[in-house]
Amino acid sequence: MKRDRSQKHPRRQNRAACLLAALAVFCCLLAAPLMTAAQSTAANATFTVAIAAGPLEEALNSFAVQTGLTLSFSPELVEQMDSAGLNGTYRIEDGLSALLDEHGLRAVRRENGSYTLEEDIAPGQDGEEAPAIEVTASSLDDTTEGSGSYTTGLTTTATKMGLSIRETPQSISVMTNQRIEDQGLSSLSEVIEQTPGLNIQNLGSERFTIYSRGYTINDYQLDGVSTHGISSTQAIPQGLADLATYDHVEVVRGATGLMLGAGDPSGIINLVRKKPTHEFQGNVIAELGSWDHYRAQLDVGGPLTKNGRVRGRLVGVYQDNNSYMDAYELEKQVYYGILEADVTDTTLVTVGFDYQENDPQGSASTGFPLFYDDGRQTDFSRSTNPAASWSSDHKTTYNTFASLEQKLTDHWQLNLAANYMSLDRDFSSATAAWGFLDEETGEGIKLYGAPGDTDQTQTGVEMRLEGSYTLLGREHDLVAGFSFSKYENNHMPLYRSGVEGTEINFYTWNHETARPDTGNGKLYDLDTIIYQRGFYLASRLNPLERLHLILGGRVSDYSYDYSLHYVPETLTANNKTTKYSEHGEITPYFGLVYDLTETHSLYASYTSIFQPQSYHDRNGDALDPKTGDHYEVGVKSEFFAGRINASLALFEIRQDNLAEVDSGYTVPGTTTSAYRAVEGAKTQGVDVELSGEIIPGWHVMASYSYSLTEDADGSRLATEAPRQMAKLWTTYQWRQLTVGGGVNWQSRIYFSTTSWQLPDVPLEAEQDAYTVVDLMARYQLTDTLCATLNVNNLFDKKYLSSLDSTFFTGYYGEPRSVLLSLRYDF
Repeated sequence: MKRDRSQKHPRRQNRAACLLAALAVFCCLLAAPLMTAAQSTAANATFTVAIAAGPLEEALNSFAVQTGLTLSFSPELVEQMDSAGLNGTYRIEDGLSALLDEHGLRAVRRENGSYTLEEDIAPGQDGEEAPAIEVTASSLDDTTEGSGSYTTGLTTTATKMGLSIRETPQSISVMTNQRIEDQGLSSLSEVIEQTPGLNIQNLGSERFTIYSRGYTINDYQLDGVSTHGISSTQAIPQGLADLATYDHVEVVRGATGLMLGAGDPSGIINLVRKKPTHEFQGNVIAELGSWDHYRAQLDVGGPLTKNGRVRGRLVGVYQDNNSYMDAYELEKQVYYGILEADVTDTTLVTVGFDYQENDPQGSASTGFPLFYDDGRQTDFSRSTNPAASWSSDHKTTYNTFASLEQKLTDHWQLNLAANYMSLDRDFSSATAAWGFLDEETGEGIKLYGAPGDTDQTQTGVEMRLEGSYTLLGREHDLVAGFSFSKYENNHMPLYRSGVEGTEINFYTWNHETARPDTGNGKLYDLDTIIYQRGFYLASRLNPLERLHLILGGRVSDYSYDYSLHYVPETLTANNKTTKYSEHGEITPYFGLVYDLTETHSLYASYTSIFQPQSYHDRNGDALDPKTGDHYEVGVKSEFFAGRINASLALFEIRQDNLAEVDSGYTVPGTTTSAYRAVEGAKTQGVDVELSGEIIPGWHVMASYSYSLTEDADGSRLATEAPRQMAKLWTTYQWRQLTVGGGVNWQSRIYFSTTSWQLPDVPLEAEQDAYTVVDLMARYQLTDTLCATLNVNNLFDKKYLSSLDSTFFTGYYGEPRSVLLSLRYDF
């Protein structure tokens, strides 16, 4: 096997990095002049709309969605009014006039570009105009489907208060339904790759690590209910989530101790499910792509009773694909069902389920060998797969969920939510990644892996009371809640006879080897149980018209139980049990937002965090929990009634007991690298982001992130995560045609270490800074049928998407690929 000696161009990459960083900062800090200049352009833009006859309120809402317009009005103003519909190409004001003139109404344009409705009545006898109806509602809320937007009006992930992005004193990014659809993103890993401030690195074909601000994200929420994942395992069902069942993905970067209690100061990912619609709707999507990618998706929903008080939705997906990696293929099935019922005018009950089955063949538990036996870094074809062709990692995930929303008064509401998730995993693997390769002969690599099973269950419950109250003549918000979560994971590999330790020739083995002998039964039981409950209370105080304070805290109980028990008597000396518990752990939260103008706000926030760890040291003992503080200050801007959001954040994280690989040592009884705890770790950085609709039809999401983590001596930590990232994605719609493209750039990643197998050989791996370019085009063939073409990695850039210092393996990013999709709405 020959080494790939393709030339790299670091100067070009650095120029691209500077250009993207400058663009992101320019967009955020100078957005106000751009918005002002864009308003005159927006007024003359034309849009093709198709609005059916029906109630005027529905026609106006449809017009707002199809044109990206923010339109506000009182429902009483258009009550019992009907519209003949509207079809054709119109300017904004011409279209509104066509809908409103016959009803004696007119649309009035505001300074921020939004519109409100007024009664178009002649002056009265007293010669005065009829008063305008003042409204403040935005057309954007916490559901992004159908909005056509790259941002959202409300988020709850950071504080549970239902605040806008500008009102929340932390860094928030939202990957909306429109953004996901534009790029043809079907898996959570694809979404994370495009999300501002996040870096994703594959540890194998079915698992990955997510970095945010130099730390890993291990916590997920499903509709706000907490779940957990351990990145060192291969049993993270949330990470395999198919996006067909979700409306959007919210990401809070930084510590989220108020909502989680225990966690990393990295952030949290909240997957928000699709909801039933009040009107019947449905669509079918068919995809055809590179490496025999085939996918079909059906989504249908609407009212189930004549009065619309009971609504439902069903989603089904089937996908089958090969890969750019040799001997790998995946079959996936997804089924999702949800019911909503307005039991009373003040009570909403929701129940649902989702089922996902992933059946990969040729799956690799790690990446490919990263080093030759002289310490130099390997360089293979991107098609290199270290797994045997029969390797499999079959996972079936079941989710059941329910919620209750009860309005108590006009200002108070009680919310109850529960989620139960179970994972059945059946695996049988052999991965050629253990050892160091002889470059000339291909010898020196042994197989790693075994057959076995994993059972995992996660239970989450959230109870929340929220509302507003009046104090000292001003209205304030309050949220109080209780959350409970329990994570149980039982990992049971069979004895590794005939697989692990078998030496192969990496150049000639051709992914074929004998299957393991399972006659000796189970090798060990590895049980992990994590239990957490907490009470939280927070209030958003408004002491002044422009000043808003969020004060709160959480009291948490946490327990961690880890037990490793070998079956063979010769290995029982390596049995290990670790127990840890924390009771009454207090996590404070402070946030301040000061409105400079109606558009711009300054903010600051502080929270603490703690996190027990699953890493073990050279003696086999679990590391003590991480503890830390998170500080953030910044400025946020909101244009066009929230249709554009911009932010600039500066942050600092201080943490003790941060896990770092202990070079040259393994955990006793295993081949897993040992870790040591680092004191006085500090991360400093900046996040810049712009998302939304610049002018009608032109959507942008641009970001730049910088973070540097160092220990108390000033040495850099977490070098496998990039110090800088810049991401840009934009689309523009002109009549039936939408075109778009994006650029992702990240700085150099690397690590330096040694191995007990080569104690005198320094091991240094790196991936230089690189840039990946994507393109898309969509054409609306008819009112109900459209075709979208996505080209990813346009220039076929070769790069390592991950460097794993635990197993000394690497993973290549995907080569150039093409995806064609057809969508039919009915």
